[in-house]
Amino acid sequence: MEVRGRIFSLKLKHPFGIARWTHSEQPSLIVALSQDGKTGYGEATQNAYYDVTAAKLMDGLGKVRPFLENVRLEQPEILWEQLRERTGNFRFLMAAIDEAAWDLYGKIHGVRTFEHWGLNPQNVPVSSYTIGIDDIEVMQQKVREKPWPVYKIKLGTDHDEDIIAALREATDAVFRIDANAAWTPEKTLRMAHWLAEMNVEFIEQPLPAGAWKDMRRLYALSPLPLIADEACRTEDDLENCRDAFHGINVKLTKAGGLTSGYRMLRWARERRMLTMVGCMTESTVGISAAAQVAPLCDFADLDGPLLIANDPARGVEITPDGIDYSGIAGNGVELLAEL
Repeated sequence: MEVRGRIFSLKLKHPFGIARWTHSEQPSLIVALSQDGKTGYGEATQNAYYDVTAAKLMDGLGKVRPFLENVRLEQPEILWEQLRERTGNFRFLMAAIDEAAWDLYGKIHGVRTFEHWGLNPQNVPVSSYTIGIDDIEVMQQKVREKPWPVYKIKLGTDHDEDIIAALREATDAVFRIDANAAWTPEKTLRMAHWLAEMNVEFIEQPLPAGAWKDMRRLYALSPLPLIADEACRTEDDLENCRDAFHGINVKLTKAGGLTSGYRMLRWARERRMLTMVGCMTESTVGISAAAQVAPLCDFADLDGPLLIANDPARGVEITPDGIDYSGIAGNGVELLAEL
């Protein structure tokens, strides 16, 4: 296969704040794999929480490039296993390559990725639209500027109740709460009871990853479903999540791509856990990949392209009514910029 890669600086339309930090741009690696006149694309973003930088992604791609250039893509699942060995299990890099491999595989064989798995594109949830932490007036204005049926609200401040009360004045849409591991067990339980009366669907990752004992206690007491994010990175985390969270948020970038993300969602559904596919503010490249597993999910948070001002690709479209899939094979991605 021919291999290309480039770091794109994705400019955010608004500063994006979570409990840990605020940023205005998102460096992101886009990988292209070409074979038989077809090209597939994948993506992985820089992320400080996971100690992943753009430089590490590019360096990792350079190290695995000689191997990839001597491979002929037959089955993406086989390539994924080979990548795990050759990248040192570097899941972010594996995700970008694996997404590109599935996109390429589908384009070569003339099948969309969700079709390959026999998934029904009609069974997809509406994606939430994220409101990052900011001044309360700014958060209200963001809601008013972007009418949407369901919002993910970032919390983790000393005035979280004030934020929700103010946003409730601006919209009666469904809320999903993401504390990004910033709460204590006591605050989680108090907020869960209060939020249950505020048209909130669930709370995502209230405690730091690894707080299994406290999460198991909250799992039994919370009136709202608790969804794992930072606590559920890869398949190795699933068993711990089973009796500590009501559901999991699978992000392809941290999971290692579509191969592992698909398996994680299947595992959770077989055990009747709630399932969600999320994102890390990727462009349409990464979001188109994530959308391929959306039919396996109860919830989706795929608003990355809605948050950035310079999307370098086109593919699936995220709308207030759902996910509009591209008619192109694979993950349905067309890159509009040069690699």
